[in-house]
Amino acid sequence: MIKLLRRIYSLYAALLFVLSFLLIFPFFLICIWVPGWKPYGRRINQYWAKIYFTLIFKPVHLEIRGQIKPGQPYIFAANHFSYLDIPMMGFIPGDVQFIGKASIRKAPLFGYFFKSLHIAVDRSRLKSRAETMRRAALAVDEGSGIVIFPEGGIYTTQPPHMVPFKNGAFRLALDKQIPIIPVTLSFNHLILPEDGKFLLDFHQAKMVLHEAIFPEEEATEESLKNKCFEVIERQLQLDNGV
Repeated sequence: MIKLLRRIYSLYAALLFVLSFLLIFPFFLICIWVPGWKPYGRRINQYWAKIYFTLIFKPVHLEIRGQIKPGQPYIFAANHFSYLDIPMMGFIPGDVQFIGKASIRKAPLFGYFFKSLHIAVDRSRLKSRAETMRRAALAVDEGSGIVIFPEGGIYTTQPPHMVPFKNGAFRLALDKQIPIIPVTLSFNHLILPEDGKFLLDFHQAKMVLHEAIFPEEEATEESLKNKCFEVIERQLQLDNGV
C-alpha cells in the first residue's frame, strides 16, 4: 500500500514539474532574450522552486546558520546524492548560477533554459572544465554567486557518505577571494534515492546553509576543501544518526 501511494505521489510530482515548467517557460524565454534580464530569469527559477515544493506537499526546513550579505557573491557547495538536489538549490538566496553537467543541455526546453541562465560542464573534457571555471569567474565578477556540487555528480554508493570533493570550486574561491558556504542536503537520498526507481518518499526535506568559510583563513585549496567537506559531513552524520 505504501509503495502504491509513493508511486501515485511520484507521478503527481513528475507531472506537476513538467506542467509548471511549461507554464513559466515563456517568462524564461523573455528573460533570456532581453539583454540584461537573465538575473530576473534566475529569480523566477527561485520562485518556481519554492512554489513547486509547496504544491507537492514537501516543505523544506531551511536553516541559515550565518549571515548572507546582499550583493556579496558566495560559492555555495553542497553534497549531491539525489536528482532532487538541483531543484532544492532554488531555495538559496540571491542571484546564483548553477554549475551542472553538460548532459542537462540535451533535455528538451529545460536544457535550453539551463544553458542560457546557468553553466554546464562536460567533466570528461579538460577544455570544457577550463571554460566552466572561466565562466564561473566571470559570473562572480558580475556579482552572481555560484552553486556547485563539488563531488562532481552523484557518485557515492553509500549515502549519506560523500565521495572526495574536486578542487575547482575551492581554486575559484582562492583566486577571487570570495567565501564558500557549505550546504547540507540532509535527507534527499531518502526522499528520492538514486536507485533507478524514481519513487518519492514522504520524508521531510532539510537544507542547512552553514556559516561562510573565508579563503583568507585557509592557506591552500586542499585545506579549504577539507574544511568544507568536514562541515557538510558532520551535519549529515548528525541528521542521519551515523
